[in-house]
Amino acid sequence: MRISVPHILHVAQPLEGGVARVVTDLVAAQLAAGMRVTVACPEGGTLTGSLRARGCTVLRWDATRTPGPRLAGEVRQLARLVRVAGPDLVHAHSAKAGLAARLAVHGRLPTVYQPHAWSFEAADGVVAQLALDWERFGARWATRVLCVSEAERRTGERRGIAASWRVIPNGVDTGRFRPDGDSARSGAGPLVVCVGRLCRQKGQDVLLAAWPEVVRRVAGARLVLVGDGPDARRLRSGAPASVEFAGAAPEAAPWYRAADVVVLPSRWEGMALAPLEAMACARPVVVTDVDGARESLPSGHLPFCLVPPEDPGVLARALTSLLRDEPLRAALGAQGRAHVLGAHDLRRTTDAVTDVYRELLGGVATPAVPDEGRKCITT
Repeated sequence: MRISVPHILHVAQPLEGGVARVVTDLVAAQLAAGMRVTVACPEGGTLTGSLRARGCTVLRWDATRTPGPRLAGEVRQLARLVRVAGPDLVHAHSAKAGLAARLAVHGRLPTVYQPHAWSFEAADGVVAQLALDWERFGARWATRVLCVSEAERRTGERRGIAASWRVIPNGVDTGRFRPDGDSARSGAGPLVVCVGRLCRQKGQDVLLAAWPEVVRRVAGARLVLVGDGPDARRLRSGAPASVEFAGAAPEAAPWYRAADVVVLPSRWEGMALAPLEAMACARPVVVTDVDGARESLPSGHLPFCLVPPEDPGVLARALTSLLRDEPLRAALGAQGRAHVLGAHDLRRTTDAVTDVYRELLGGVATPAVPDEGRKCITT
């Protein structure tokens, strides 16, 4: 029997940051395309409200962010939700949702797993090895493993994960993230902005270690950290007066527009959204050379904007050089905006994901996003 409209079940955890934005953007595009879309996720964060505002059905899945003693119950609850929802395809986002969804579905439905950065890179010792062992084993229950960069895929292959891969680079809404619009700028002096969850992954501790050298070389330089997270108290305790903690912001674009330079000194990524969003706002962005970083930058940016991870000295020199060179910042900003428009527009990403669904569903019709639907997504 031919099914006219597919039903997609997204399974998501965490509920904030880049993963939540990716899920929200995909759901908006798929609803605009006429698909049936349901999301299973915990209550809270920014995700559930954003989904319901777009008319998406949200099923409560009581899952913690990391594996633990509650995992078996979380898997059983998710299996019940899958049976109740009756989807044609399951798309699981990040390590925890990917673990639970693959155990719950067990290959009985087409399953797309999207790591959004590998879990074994976020841990050390025995925990890292356990995470890697699971990824190697669990790949058999993913019809496709969807990576956001070739580097992320190569990391998986190099670590022994045998999967049916697909690479779809992250995309951003270039109507929402654009050079003109509201700005959060206040006060004088050169401004560096870092947007990201305050946690070890994003490397704000490395940035704070680099910052005194920047202030010494660039008079009046200010740094704003936008975001919240488990490391907030520790980071605040050692920060100088030239650093402002803005907390979680409902809209990051005004902060990008306020910046002279944006920075994201991550220790690991798949392909971070913040650099793409900053470039869409025509701002130069300094990033660390982790998975997805080289692919997210125009080639001409590499000598100025790509630095080694966990190296405060090199990071300080890169920020200083850009803050001292306004014409270079303007040129890099214009190049970055053009690059994102050509290679990382949200429509390109959502269309590519729909193509994966179409390939896996066979007889299930997956409608293309209509022009009017695309306008809803990008304005």
